[in-house]
Amino acid sequence: MHSTRLTLVNTPHCNFISTMASGSNSLMWFRKGLRLHDNPALEYAAKGSKFLYPVFVIDPHYMELDPTAFSPGSSKAGLSRIQFLLECLVDLDLSLSKLGSRLLVLKGDPGEVLTRCWKEWSIGKLCFEYDTEPYYQALDVKVKNHASVAGVEIFSPVSHTLYNPADIINKNGGSPPLTYQSFLKLAGQPSWASTPLSTTISSLPPIGNTGNFAVSGVPTVKELGYEDLNEDERTPFKGGESEALKRLRESIANKEWVANFEKPKGDPSAFMKPATTVLSPYLKFGCLSSRYFYQCIQDIQKSVKKHTSPPVSLLGQLLWRDFFYTVSFGTPNFDQMKGNRICKQIPWKNDDELLAAWRDSRTGFPWIDAIMAQLRKCGWMHHLARHSVACFLTRGDLFVHWEKGRDVFDRLLIDSDWAINNGNWLWLSCSSFFYQYHRIYSPTSFGKKYDPAGNYIRHFLPVLKDMPKEYIYEPWTAPLSVQRKARCIIGLDYPNPVVSHDSASKECRMRLGEAYELNKKLNGRVSEEDLNKLRRKNDNESAIVDSISRKKKQKLIC
Repeated sequence: MHSTRLTLVNTPHCNFISTMASGSNSLMWFRKGLRLHDNPALEYAAKGSKFLYPVFVIDPHYMELDPTAFSPGSSKAGLSRIQFLLECLVDLDLSLSKLGSRLLVLKGDPGEVLTRCWKEWSIGKLCFEYDTEPYYQALDVKVKNHASVAGVEIFSPVSHTLYNPADIINKNGGSPPLTYQSFLKLAGQPSWASTPLSTTISSLPPIGNTGNFAVSGVPTVKELGYEDLNEDERTPFKGGESEALKRLRESIANKEWVANFEKPKGDPSAFMKPATTVLSPYLKFGCLSSRYFYQCIQDIQKSVKKHTSPPVSLLGQLLWRDFFYTVSFGTPNFDQMKGNRICKQIPWKNDDELLAAWRDSRTGFPWIDAIMAQLRKCGWMHHLARHSVACFLTRGDLFVHWEKGRDVFDRLLIDSDWAINNGNWLWLSCSSFFYQYHRIYSPTSFGKKYDPAGNYIRHFLPVLKDMPKEYIYEPWTAPLSVQRKARCIIGLDYPNPVVSHDSASKECRMRLGEAYELNKKLNGRVSEEDLNKLRRKNDNESAIVDSISRKKKQKLIC
């Protein structure tokens, strides 16, 4: 065993562990950050190294086949995101090969795999991008501990985000800022923003002997044990740094569009040519550097007379991303209601039938069902479409727990990002950040504003393609003769609505109002018993209202 002297140096953008190196070779451990441009970990790994081993580990935690899941894929991800990741790896391997290197794909528990690597390959430096997700935080502690014993130097820079979340939290006295505006005040201009980023790598050290390792190229989905996706099931978005940079160039070519970008404006029903950049999957996997994207936008803003500003500008969207990263990093149990100090404790329903109807496009509300169909097919949808279905599932109509919806998004979105997905569900369910629960997205009128003819619905729900536009958002109101002509009988070919929107939204507001009062009364210290008591009260009140409603209907029939 090596005897080492260990020093941890915290710089604004990296965690650096210096030890007496055990070898002159480097290992670059790719996780996210699947790119060559603006990759400080890769640059540092290449410096002064005789051999450089670029490694990606197929981690069973994320990639283990799960035949019991509601859609094909692993226990953590649907097949579309797995396919997208593999495309990212193929592209990375191709870029490395142009520099005389290649991506070494290994399988197993990353901690165990890396320990074997530095023993067999005489590794002196282990470099990887810093990750704020709880899984990687725990894994990285284990890896760093093993590295310190082996005398391996660790370099782990913060380059997935614009800022180091820990710096923002320290500036705020040890807790994360909980509003976007307070985050902006603390964050200021990124320290690197005025310095040109390294966007090209001209050479890399060669790969040394890989010894007894079972090193493979990038596997296919079939080689990982999954069934291949049919052509019509594949997401239209292809993974990889090359595709990310091409999409970025296309997006910023129109300077006027960049300068005038204003969220939440945009058409959620635009599917042939999406109304946004669709760069989120590439930012999620780090095929595109958020810092490089930031500088590109900044350059355009300097060249125009007038542009929009955060929070609605394109730059503002990158700052929203960092806001959620910072809050999630500084909030224990951020991904759940229980034990989450910034989350309202609400007695959500545990209704698996309603959840499945929402997930599988069977709510009977075409706008909602079409969005969920797009999610399953494309692995992506416009942010306003996400808002619509998240509101509908939680505080708008069904009152199903936001964690259940989060899990569906987490599985099916190709851009699913732990911090952002959880942050958005907390926001849209009025559990945190946003508390105006009386403001909801109508499942019938909201989509109509953008697409009165219902072309989006017709595309993703072909069963309704011949329904006249007067009824496309509310087909249950169409006379039977119209339904027959459209070859779509409601209740037979397409479901009746699972709820009455008017009464369901009224009940949701009532339930949330009472939950808010309980949280206020108990100063947020709401127990499971308190929630169950309120849930029983709400359920009894709903049963009484339903009973009165049924009696009224019976009288009308008589």
